[in-house]
Amino acid sequence: MIGMRLLAMGAGYIFGNFLTADVVARLCTGKRAEEIGSGNPGMANIMSHVGKKAGVVVLLGDIVKTLLAFMAAWRLTGSFIDDAALLWAGMGAVLGHNFPVWNHFRGGKGVTVTCTWLIIYMPLWGTVCCIAGGVLTLLTGYLPLGAVLIALFAVPAAFLSKGLEAGICMTVFLLLMISRHYRGLKRMADKKEKRFFRK
Repeated sequence: MIGMRLLAMGAGYIFGNFLTADVVARLCTGKRAEEIGSGNPGMANIMSHVGKKAGVVVLLGDIVKTLLAFMAAWRLTGSFIDDAALLWAGMGAVLGHNFPVWNHFRGGKGVTVTCTWLIIYMPLWGTVCCIAGGVLTLLTGYLPLGAVLIALFAVPAAFLSKGLEAGICMTVFLLLMISRHYRGLKRMADKKEKRFFRK
């Protein structure tokens, strides 16, 4: 059923290509997301430089596009590969968000998409991973740390609750998340990374 898995991932990738932050940035400022703040088309950047309401819209938009990716993948492949459709659709959505083909493969870092994916695919452990990563982000103020820890926690959770295929996918995903946040982690080590949730 390799073809069905690729189809599910392809469906996820297509929906992931929709960068909500770019649309919100254009509507609110007339600029592209990459021209604002850090240039990252994600919720944190938009919220910091455009406003809280705009950030919430980005958050909701990224959640909705991920849910639509799941629905499409399930409709196309769910009867053949069961919940593996959600696994591969989630991976595709993250790849589409991070590397959208229409924007020369320059996208966001996929934290909201990731959390939505984990919670839908493995509700209990996915929620635990996201809460744990969120709490550590609040305690430290470092967004890159929280994002990577969510992916790290998801690896053993996937192996234990969903099996070998899911565990391997989450391991690959963890490496992807580390690569996307490498610069932020390096700035943390150098004590140059911006800390959020601080007065």
